[in-house]
Amino acid sequence: MIKDTIVKFEHETLKIGDHPSFKRKHWQALIKLNNENDGNYFTIKPNGIKFNHFVGVIKVANCTIEILPKVDNGNGDNNWQGLLTKMLQKCGNLKVQTSSNAKLKKSNLNLIELYFEDFLNEVDTLIHNGLIKKYRINTGNILALKGRMHFSQNIKRNLVHKERFYTSHEVYDVDHKIHQILAVALNTIDLLSRNLSILDKLKRIQFAFPDCKKINVTELTFKNIRIDRKVSPYIRALELARLIILEYSPNISSGKESMISILFDMNKLWEEYVLKILKEASPKGVEVLGKRSKLFWKSNRLEPDIILQKDDDIYIIDTKWKHPEKKASIEDLRQIYAYGRYWKSDRVMLLYPGEKSMEYADFKDGNDNKIIGCRSFVSVVSNQNGNIELNENMAEEIFDMIIKK
Repeated sequence: MIKDTIVKFEHETLKIGDHPSFKRKHWQALIKLNNENDGNYFTIKPNGIKFNHFVGVIKVANCTIEILPKVDNGNGDNNWQGLLTKMLQKCGNLKVQTSSNAKLKKSNLNLIELYFEDFLNEVDTLIHNGLIKKYRINTGNILALKGRMHFSQNIKRNLVHKERFYTSHEVYDVDHKIHQILAVALNTIDLLSRNLSILDKLKRIQFAFPDCKKINVTELTFKNIRIDRKVSPYIRALELARLIILEYSPNISSGKESMISILFDMNKLWEEYVLKILKEASPKGVEVLGKRSKLFWKSNRLEPDIILQKDDDIYIIDTKWKHPEKKASIEDLRQIYAYGRYWKSDRVMLLYPGEKSMEYADFKDGNDNKIIGCRSFVSVVSNQNGNIELNENMAEEIFDMIIKK
């Protein structure tokens, strides 16, 4: 873990004074960030914040806060940092290669800098393969007349320089909108990163990258980019540039504290991760489907997270990123029961991350007859030679619990 990084877990509280680098100005900046995101990230407390179910990294000026996922009280900080990274990699949100948690610890990179490294690797590949040229309109003085002359501007600017022509003309080069966006992202990394390996790679890439016109990049800038066959190799780099540029807020508080945040909703990440591993490990004859919805009352719809179909049998999975104390909540049970009845499923699963020690109680009718079988917990982690890693057999365990039993 990076020195001076504040490490917290979901639902923990951070107060001013808890850490030397977390001061009132940082707290005020986080309040503004939270307000700009509909209050989803934190619960504001007197002189502090309580983290919700969003995980990732926030960097406010010289203060870095890493929020990690955790559904139990065991395992260390570094383990959960590595597990979050692996989940993001599996879901395609992060392409930096980290073969193990031990390797991640030695790299001294937090999540933001892993994204920086991912972006730099993408740009490095683009440079190696050859940067594309595109046509653009260039307006200015030239020595040979071509394109469209701007007569009024030419008179104004070139009254004593008869050898010049003020025109608009097409230029075919590398100084176009896509490279201008990438250049802004490179400069943003230069402003934010203090990691020597990142900065060394950045300087080498900036040296090889062409000089580009400086532009102001907004959400609209990205929306106006047309992706064609020629531009398709740039898709990943543009996605990362969008994240880096738009999540960077140079003046988010009245104290002019620069900020960048990369946060993920663990509820959505857990659902996406489970769906991904089930699709990859699906047994023959089992179809794994994502969200499917059915209308059940007026405009209201029922929408379970995952549906498994084997022949004529339907199995419902609803993912929950939480760890009930002793048993599933009545709200969760009612929800999965409704899904089971509506999809005519005879087995359902409330999929919590935890140990495989949950009761296998079935839903019953008024005469104590079984209606729907219900399963619950699955282990997210496994201990491999003393290192906590993601449980590689999780998908098989899920299929065994919901289909085979």
